[in-house]
Amino acid sequence: MMFKNQVVIITGGCSGIGRAAAFRFAQEGAKLFIADLSEKAGDVLMEELEKVGAEAAFARIDVTDAEDVERMITDCIQRFGGIHVLVNSAGILGPRARTERYPVEDFKNVMEINVFGLFNCMQAVLPHFLAKKSGNIVNLASVAGLGGFAGHVGYSASKHAVVGMTRTAALEYAKHGIRINAVCPSFTMTPMLENAMTNDDTNYLDALQNAIPMKRFGKPEEIADAIIYAASSAASFMTGHTLVMDGGLLIA
Repeated sequence: MMFKNQVVIITGGCSGIGRAAAFRFAQEGAKLFIADLSEKAGDVLMEELEKVGAEAAFARIDVTDAEDVERMITDCIQRFGGIHVLVNSAGILGPRARTERYPVEDFKNVMEINVFGLFNCMQAVLPHFLAKKSGNIVNLASVAGLGGFAGHVGYSASKHAVVGMTRTAALEYAKHGIRINAVCPSFTMTPMLENAMTNDDTNYLDALQNAIPMKRFGKPEEIADAIIYAASSAASFMTGHTLVMDGGLLIA
């Protein structure tokens, strides 16, 4: 078990990639602190993790609230005695619209959650990691943070920011035994994408899938495996890296 007795915080841990990562870390022996806005989903996840023998706790946390995030760090340390890994998975897609029609308030909201929320979490955990001279952060970015994403200027801008923050923080803390990496998925079969399938035209989703050389969407479990790798000792000489999981999209 790669993470036996290690403590892992996962934000946005009740759905999609964050949820898949929770079960993968549990399989590897980690103690889990799950943060999410949905208490109902948190209760369900705790029951499911208990069934597989995982030691886990849940807290309703708004990552855009710095005080909430500080409480998350404090509560996790009090509950489990420390933190080894932080996975920043909380995020939203925002609406689809061309840039000249993109609603300003939606742009601000995407940036608030995807950028400032992630910043709050990194800033809150880093003093703890510095004190023990070790720690690991895995940020969920996107291939939209490495290129363009037509119709999603807010999301693309936010994920470019995540990549930039990851690389900058990795430079700042490498000498302190702290590794910080980003995982960059392309279109993955999560509730975010499923909602698009319900509310959007199917031609658009078909176009997204056909743009991927593998001709399919990613699975949350596949992205979770990349998170596990980035956080594990197998990647001990890797920091500031953007680990692309895109079915070949960027080389198409």
